[in-house]
Amino acid sequence: MNSKIIANGILRAVAIMVSVVLICWFFYKIQSVLAYLAIAAVLALLGRPVVIFLRNKLKFPNTLAVVVTMVFMLSIFLGILALFIPLIAEQSKNLSLLDIEALRGDLNTLYLQTLDYFGASTGSFTNLLNQSHIEENVLKGLNLGFIPDFLNSFVNTLSSFSVGLFSVIFISFFFLKDSKLMQNGILTFVPDNKESNLVKSIDKINNLLSRYFAGILLQLFILFVIYTISLLIVGVENAIVIAFLCALFNIVPYIGPIIGGVTMIVLTMTSYLGADFSTVILPKALYVLIGLTIGQLIDNFFSQPFIFSTSVKSHPLEIFLVIIIAGLLFGVVGMVVAVPGYTAIKVILKGFLADHSIVKKLTRNL
Repeated sequence: MNSKIIANGILRAVAIMVSVVLICWFFYKIQSVLAYLAIAAVLALLGRPVVIFLRNKLKFPNTLAVVVTMVFMLSIFLGILALFIPLIAEQSKNLSLLDIEALRGDLNTLYLQTLDYFGASTGSFTNLLNQSHIEENVLKGLNLGFIPDFLNSFVNTLSSFSVGLFSVIFISFFFLKDSKLMQNGILTFVPDNKESNLVKSIDKINNLLSRYFAGILLQLFILFVIYTISLLIVGVENAIVIAFLCALFNIVPYIGPIIGGVTMIVLTMTSYLGADFSTVILPKALYVLIGLTIGQLIDNFFSQPFIFSTSVKSHPLEIFLVIIIAGLLFGVVGMVVAVPGYTAIKVILKGFLADHSIVKKLTRNL
């Protein structure tokens, strides 16, 4: 082996590394576009059965079927947003009618009872607060300059949401209109001798993910029913809206149920602001907590194992590890897309590396 061959090998390796870095940098820069494509693909998977029904059963033209489906899905989205208007109005009314002095007295009583339960005195707790300098740090951080920053952030968020919503609707329309659009785009970068394997993999991915998202909807519906029953038994107003909101948080694995549970308990307590804390607010919050616990037990031991085993053909422990790793690497977004992404990777590996021993073990249930 002469020096020329070694130099060519080094140059080739450096070129490959630079290409990989540039590709990763490019994907990082267009991550919002990738997010729009992913959301549009999910919506297309969910709306595809409606398009097929309108086109095959009701004999709608393809374009009209897609337009009707998009209007239907957009109406559902707007209807969901409209559901929260009464909830916000009711909570605002409760806060406006709140007796601040009575609430302060209830909180002070709860504070004293808590200190007495743990055998602490108000003086020792005050000294602990003074030593931690919490009040000093809070006052330092209190700066009225946050107001224009907040307004700018709000405007930017609103504009980004508008652009994102339009982009998702636009992309979803063409994904629904031409189900092979994304597939044809991917095949452009695939060698001809690998196209058949990729087409089979894409069909398999569409099948598995359609069942997965249908299972997620079933999971959310079960939690919604349990939460609604719990809130109705307690007598919380806008129980259906609160239950739907808290069930929706379960889209985010592991963190979502905690956020949803805290939200449900807080909304339950604020629904009874002004009532006696120990005899009304606290017991009702405990009843709601029991309902939350029952819902999560059913979800963790029945709903999720059923969805993972029948839809994406993966073991619950396998899914747990994938979600945790994706969360550590990419945050909340990674946790949401972990299962669909992992499923797609497994199917592609089976399509192209079916003879590899590790791939065989990972994809034996596919």
